[in-house]
Amino acid sequence: MSYKKGSIFGGALLVAGTATGGGMLALPVLTAQGGFFPALLIYLVCCAFMIATGILLVDVFLWSPKEVNLISMANMTLGRFGKAAAWVLYLFLFVSLTVAYLSGGGELLVSLFHLPAWLGPIAFALLFTPVVWVGPWVVDKINVVFMAGLILSFLAFVSIGFSHVQPVRLVDHHWPSALFATPVVFTAFGYQSLVPTLTDYLGRNRRAVYAAIVAGLAVPLVIYIIWEGLILGLVSAEDLKAARVMGCTAVAPLKTALGISWVYGIGQAFAFFAIVTSFWGVSLAGLDFLADGLRVKKTGWNRLGLLLLIIVPPLVFSTANPCLFLHALHYAGGIGSALLFGFLPIMMIWIGKRSFPSKIPNWFLLILVLFVVLELGLMLVKLIF
Repeated sequence: MSYKKGSIFGGALLVAGTATGGGMLALPVLTAQGGFFPALLIYLVCCAFMIATGILLVDVFLWSPKEVNLISMANMTLGRFGKAAAWVLYLFLFVSLTVAYLSGGGELLVSLFHLPAWLGPIAFALLFTPVVWVGPWVVDKINVVFMAGLILSFLAFVSIGFSHVQPVRLVDHHWPSALFATPVVFTAFGYQSLVPTLTDYLGRNRRAVYAAIVAGLAVPLVIYIIWEGLILGLVSAEDLKAARVMGCTAVAPLKTALGISWVYGIGQAFAFFAIVTSFWGVSLAGLDFLADGLRVKKTGWNRLGLLLLIIVPPLVFSTANPCLFLHALHYAGGIGSALLFGFLPIMMIWIGKRSFPSKIPNWFLLILVLFVVLELGLMLVKLIF
């Protein structure tokens, strides 16, 4: 089904591509201590929560008759304090995510081409940033190709790795440990920064955007569950713990888990497609965010300047310390995603519905608030202990 500017299929792929990214590569490493079945429940709950808050953002966006981004949305509903909070939280989250993707993508290039560690993030940025400069419609077309590569490499990995899974490894569980992986699971389902772009892409058709969000997040949910089962069934808990200590992705321990080098190669290909598609989605959203906040048109040299602003600072961090992948994702989810894409949309609807039409009941918003408080509490305990 097509709409004014795009299709639900294309929109769903943008959501899926944004969500299916670097966070996925960290999930089995960080959930290994908790076990497969606790991780499964956390995936389902976090996915449902992220769908709900994304829909809240769509409703807030549609309260404005013109194209706006998160800063203007926060200012419209929460005033200057909301606007300032959106600025700080978005910049924190965006820098954390971009550092993670540049570090993770750079790590893959370093492994593939035997580059110096510091050069990996730079090479990744030079290869894939120009696509964002061209615009979302080009990203949409190329993203379809990369999503196809992601799906094919994933299917190849599943078909080969399934026969080597040891089911006994999936039975072990420890619920308290599993809960502390929630911050990164938040990040793994993150796509909300794409909502303004997605809504305009689909001609501001509310039902079309809802459908694209639900269909788009269904893709990473299924992929994450299968990926979790494969990695936890293939790799020992000791090897995954070692990967976590070293700050590596879940692909790294595959190199020695089966003793089959080309299986590790397929895992690398999947990681590559996942990180690139997510990097594009986050970068597009970051460019829209800065253009809205700075009131700059996204054309010509202005667009290039905005792109440099969103890439250069994270590139400095990831080049200075290429092993920031897990740490960046942890802080992005535990603080950035929880507040910016959890708490802020809830408050925008709660306060904004006094002046704008909304059918969302307060009891539902209260449940979402309690979940955010739980996640922030887990993050605080993790930081202290």
